[in-house]
Amino acid sequence: MKVQTDSTGISVTVRSTSEISRLSLEGIIAGMIGAAIIAIWFLILDTFNGRPLYTPTVLGTALFGRGEGLSSPESMRVSWEMTLMFTWVHGMVFAVIGGSVSYLLRLIEKNADLGFGILLLFVVLEFGFIVAAFIFAEPILHALAWPAVLIGNLLATAGMAGYFWLHHPNLMIRP
Repeated sequence: MKVQTDSTGISVTVRSTSEISRLSLEGIIAGMIGAAIIAIWFLILDTFNGRPLYTPTVLGTALFGRGEGLSSPESMRVSWEMTLMFTWVHGMVFAVIGGSVSYLLRLIEKNADLGFGILLLFVVLEFGFIVAAFIFAEPILHALAWPAVLIGNLLATAGMAGYFWLHHPNLMIRP
């Protein structure tokens, strides 16, 4: 990282492209870990309930099929197309989340006082996700048990946190 002065005399921090690439790759890998944990979690639950790939089919139908068929989700047939499309979007969303977390962790490494605020932001966003799902996606939550969604998110969070912990062993958070 270099500090340069622009034409107005203001110091500007310039990150090297290798640091940005490292943070991006770290975030993408963490995101893929989180997405895989959730996918495996729901595959296990769906298989245990006798309907493998039911959850990504329901979510894919809600996202891409305009919710058609969600009025009676128990009769919905598993669709490879919906499963693959949803899995792709799910992976991309988690890659973006992982990348964002990677950059936020870099900020915390530079200023430990930011850590508690960022941790609080995470908690608010996690529960905001659950509340938004209850408000906007009620038919989906009837098809899927919301505790399973919450547990899946917590498992993914733990997996991603473990990965980040390995890459940031000296991370300190001060209130």
